[in-house]
Amino acid sequence: MVARGDDFDDFVRGTSTRLLRTAVLLTGDRPAAEDLLQEVYERVYVRWRWIKGAPEAYARRALLNHIANRWRSRSRKPEVALAVHHDQPTTDGSDQYADRDHLLTALQELAPRQRAVIVLRFYEDLTEAQTAEVLGCSVGTVKSQTSRALDRLRTITEPALVEGLR
Repeated sequence: MVARGDDFDDFVRGTSTRLLRTAVLLTGDRPAAEDLLQEVYERVYVRWRWIKGAPEAYARRALLNHIANRWRSRSRKPEVALAVHHDQPTTDGSDQYADRDHLLTALQELAPRQRAVIVLRFYEDLTEAQTAEVLGCSVGTVKSQTSRALDRLRTITEPALVEGLR
């Protein structure tokens, strides 16, 4: 018989990269994402023996619930602005960093529900039905939120792309 801790350790090793990527996309901040994922893993560990079937789906849902709770509590409290640290532009020709940073910044301007839909659909590669199940909403809601989010992302990113061409 395999011990509970061994199964959980294997689970963490197998999912940490994917769940951390999701957390970074949802929070826009790697240290905050790491803290968030650690809290989710703690919650999953406590419930590990009762989780049946797909523990990664359970962990992803816990991640989304936890971030949604943070968004809700932030909306009730004023946010204290800290100095924003942006990496200096690279001069080694790696435009990928700049594009990725621009996309992460644009994602942060979306409403939380829209951001979650975009992350689940396009980064986690879930279907509309799977996304609806994870978010606890209808497929129609996923479709409308996806459409609105993509429109908003185009509005945010296209002026910068046009400006970059000049």
